[in-house]
Amino acid sequence: MKKTPASPGASILTEPTQYVSAHEEHNLRQAVERSMENYFRELGHDDFITNLYEVVMSEVEAPLLKAVLRHHGDNQSRASTMLGLSRGTLRKKMKQYGLL
Repeated sequence: MKKTPASPGASILTEPTQYVSAHEEHNLRQAVERSMENYFRELGHDDFITNLYEVVMSEVEAPLLKAVLRHHGDNQSRASTMLGLSRGTLRKKMKQYGLL
């Protein structure tokens, strides 16, 4: 279950007993925005890319999976719970990114 913060400083429920502060979520959002601004600056006028969504998701998803797995000592069940994915979906994504 996940709920959206009602006010600054509120928390987001990510697991029954684990919270991520709105401040931490805001920092992650800002980091993504800065990264995209840098990407566009480096891209310049060569904006012929047509699959940006796919590129960004693959660039973000693989390190996310690695970090969560490392955080949980490669325990796929615990990692899948934290990610909100089934263990089967996690394994499929791990294969997709060469993490298995």
